[in-house]
Amino acid sequence: MKKTVEKFLKEYEIDKNKTFLVGFSGGCDSLCLLDILLSLSKEIGFKLVALHLNHNWRGEESMAEMKNCEDFCNKNGIEFVSKILSEDVKKSENSAREERYKFFVECSKKYENPIVLTAHTASDNAETLIYRMVKGTGINGLQGIKEKSSMMGVEIYRPLLSFSRVDTQNYCYTNNLVPNNDSSNFDINYNRNFIRHKILPLCKCVNEKAEQAINSLSKLARSSENIIDEYVSKIEKTISLDCGYDTQKFIDLSLDVKRYIVLRMFLNNGIDYNFKKIERVLEFIEENSKSNSGLKESVANDYWIYVNKKYFSFITDIGKEKNQEKIVISGCGEYKFCEYVFSVQLFDETQKDFKFPKEDENVAYVNLDFDNLVLRTRRDGDIIQPFGMTGTMKLKKYLNSKGVEQHKKNSLVFLCRKDEVLWACGIGLNEKLKVVSKIPKYVLKLDK
Repeated sequence: MKKTVEKFLKEYEIDKNKTFLVGFSGGCDSLCLLDILLSLSKEIGFKLVALHLNHNWRGEESMAEMKNCEDFCNKNGIEFVSKILSEDVKKSENSAREERYKFFVECSKKYENPIVLTAHTASDNAETLIYRMVKGTGINGLQGIKEKSSMMGVEIYRPLLSFSRVDTQNYCYTNNLVPNNDSSNFDINYNRNFIRHKILPLCKCVNEKAEQAINSLSKLARSSENIIDEYVSKIEKTISLDCGYDTQKFIDLSLDVKRYIVLRMFLNNGIDYNFKKIERVLEFIEENSKSNSGLKESVANDYWIYVNKKYFSFITDIGKEKNQEKIVISGCGEYKFCEYVFSVQLFDETQKDFKFPKEDENVAYVNLDFDNLVLRTRRDGDIIQPFGMTGTMKLKKYLNSKGVEQHKKNSLVFLCRKDEVLWACGIGLNEKLKVVSKIPKYVLKLDK
């Protein structure tokens, strides 16, 4: 097992000079992995940090297990980091998983290391596949647990996926390691435990090597998925836009290809999915494919599907509060605003044959004075005199006329004087910045 883990680290080119963050419950799987890494660390020289999350479900038993983990780490010179969850956290498998990965994210930021190793085994993978089949997964779900995946910006590596739980138990026995024996692992009210103690044993009545067979299915599914992915990726390129996917081109695709592209949208955003959710998104795209202003519908916490006749995408900033920050623009130079850099430069009068940019570009050639100029987001009561017009109109009406989607309005940047917008960056200019002569005074730019 040690050689396999060492080979795994080399294959994935994990930097051995870094700190290794390791999920450590103290059970036979994680104890096995941590002990193997401990042995390798003495040979190679990397540092180990064990991450223990106490779900706080079993009172004194949970505290005793945490103490056992800490004692093992102290004995072997391993840094130990633990967290005890509040009793208010929902006691479910999903919430436990979510909290565990949140904890990993916290620790990865603390140690400035986006890599965590966990001790998932082939047995875990078999149980996961059975669970996903019962829930109605597609080929993607049948790939099972991957050796490497991303979760909330953290890379998760699983070096023990080629070994079963029996292998890790034997390792602990052979090396005189005493793992924690979590009593909740035998509670069949939890789905995974029911599969482990009831379903898998029945599968072995049909095929005594059922676990290995199920894991072979995982490999076959991964191979099939790679082929499909290669094919669909070429189609995606023909319908992709900077803001999402071309709605009309998408509508013309076959149903199966459309379904797979929506599945990829869920996967790429890390959103839980099922067949019903995918079908609903397809229906919503069809229903709103002729909409000018666009409509949105929730697909998960903090995620919406947005559709208009031009494009559709998953969006995350619905209801995003306006940034109340504002900065004074006092002259030429660069100004940092949120994630943007706003710059004012004198126009190079030696520049020949220049063309005024289109309204939707983040560049503007203008005549301008710097009296009471600020850069900010929109405010109630804002007005603008659109380029080429003699009167003013409400900014809200102006943005609607430009087809700006509601969910984007709070993140737009405006150059203003009091309540009048002089430049809606990337959308349009105020008539008052019009260049009367052919030569402008200044060049305005907004860059990320």
